[in-house]
Formats: sequence, structure tokens, C-alpha cells
Amino acid sequence: MNDAGLNMTTPPKMRDLAYRLLAYEAGPGETSEPGQSATFRVYEKLRLSLGELAGTAAFQSLASRALAMARSEIPSLRAVQVSEDGALRGLGQGLGQGLSEFGPQIDLERDRAGEHRAGDEGIVVVARLLGLLLIFLGEPITLSLIRNAWPDATFDDRSSEKGRNA
Repeated sequence: MNDAGLNMTTPPKMRDLAYRLLAYEAGPGETSEPGQSATFRVYEKLRLSLGELAGTAAFQSLASRALAMARSEIPSLRAVQVSEDGALRGLGQGLGQGLSEFGPQIDLERDRAGEHRAGDEGIVVVARLLGLLLIFLGEPITLSLIRNAWPDATFDDRSSEKGRNA
């Protein structure tokens, strides 16, 4: 098996989109259950959105591959697993309660330079998942899934009068 793709870093475009989704979820006015991080909310919205389109098994498969790819960048993710329903589960480290321990504190410049620090796991996992969605579904369907999950946000560089930029 050729694992060349596992050793590549996450494409900047997907990292940027992941960062914007995480920043949007961490922003003012976003409600959540106590203890849920922005990364957890982003992952769950993607899980629900893709699950509606392709089913739980398809999401679980993509999430498992995204996690395997993210592990090549951040070895501490080895303790994390994707459950049968697509939820992320940790084994007492990194993601102890699914993604709920990830914080939204991301330094985009360090991230783009390939420098990872504690808490960067979330952006890498989400970016890898977005990258796989883009590869397998194409840009129009991927963006449609994102718009369905975040109907009040815009995900381009233009301002929107309808919602907050993400």
C-alpha cells in the first residue's frame, strides 16, 4: 500500500476553510452545550450534513480516512478513533470526550507554516475531512453541504449582507 498521501500536509485552502468554520463556531452568538468546543460543533455539523446525503457508513469511512491522514501530521491523534456512527472518541488523551477538548485557539500563520501546537488537532482533522469531501464529492456538493450546515454564514472572501463571514 502506498501511503504517500498520508505524509502530505493538509492543503492550505482546506486549512483556511477549516479555520473559518472553527472561528465561526467560536464566535459570538453561537450556542452550544456546556463543554462543547467549536471543533466538536464543526465536526458534528459536518457529520450530520453528510450523513443526511450519503449515510452514516459513508461518513464513518471518510472520517476514518481523514483521521488516519491527520495522524501523520499530529501523532497524538493515535489515541482517537472514529466510532461506527462517525463520532470521534478518544482514549483519555487529546480528544478525551470526542472532540470536546479541542479549543478554538488557532494560530493560522503557524498552522500554515506546518508548526503544530497543543489544540491544533481540531483544525487538522476538520481540514483533512473537508479535503476528502472535496475530492470525492467535488466543490459544488461540498460547498452545498457546508451551506446547509451553516446557513447564516458565508464561506468566501466577499462580505455578505445575509450572514456573518466564516
